[in-house]
Amino acid sequence: MTSVGTVVWLTGLPSAGKSTLARATATRAREQGRAVAVLDGDELRQALWPDLGFSKAHRDENVRRAGALAGLLAAQGLVVLVALVSPYRSARSVARGQAARFLEVFVSCSLSVCEARDVKGLYARARAGEIQGMTGIDDPYEAPTAPELVLRTEEWTVAECVERLMAALVELEASSAPGEQA
Repeated sequence: MTSVGTVVWLTGLPSAGKSTLARATATRAREQGRAVAVLDGDELRQALWPDLGFSKAHRDENVRRAGALAGLLAAQGLVVLVALVSPYRSARSVARGQAARFLEVFVSCSLSVCEARDVKGLYARARAGEIQGMTGIDDPYEAPTAPELVLRTEEWTVAECVERLMAALVELEASSAPGEQA
């Protein structure tokens, strides 16, 4: 029987730490012998679907595509760490429906700290009016109402967040897989 993989969906404001945590968690999971894939929102947009912009419809389609890809990889037994702003709850709900096991992780960080961390300068450009539709500035971010895990990146170190995420993953994997008897 093929083992069921898991989609770990890291959502939060731009520069909250999603990609950093996904990569650090992937390293830890690989050290434990797990098959892991990281799907980073920026990389997906650049490599696989550069046709998408940042309208609500395009953001929803971005999440749908990422969710479909993550679900396919998880069905092969991988732990798939998805680092994607995914600002709308309804789109994240669609992504959840595309995987047998799904762990929603809210990467919580204040807007002011995200702006201070922003290496790409996107927040400054949005504040200057050079970018329209920036999540957290002039486009909403709908925080999860009931995520399986909250990681507070302005309070906890990357290592502490990875430990909490790995513990949640182990707990989820220990529960019965869909269709299996406990």
